[in-house]
Amino acid sequence: MALIELDTADDSAVGASVIGPEGRPMTENDLPPPDTKRWVMRRKAEVVAGVRSGLISLEEACRRYTLSVEEFLSWQRLIDSHGMRGLRATRLQDYRPGQPVRDRIGAD
Repeated sequence: MALIELDTADDSAVGASVIGPEGRPMTENDLPPPDTKRWVMRRKAEVVAGVRSGLISLEEACRRYTLSVEEFLSWQRLIDSHGMRGLRATRLQDYRPGQPVRDRIGAD
């Protein structure tokens, strides 16, 4: 879970920062841009950290990044189960429960 540090200049959450997925302070300005097309594991982890810490709401994250709630929740589950590396798109088959990899290949 990310730590929350508030800017003490005033009592509002504006200026709030959290420790991001790479261990550095992160503010809302550090979240990926709304037009992000390439979702590398770091960007996914930043969105999850932002929602978990309250920098951005789940609803706002889904709207801003055109995500379904299910997609966001899958990112969150992968981080909880496997760490940030679980978000790696090329390794998803290693982290999906159920059928063996060879059974999923060509099942489209």
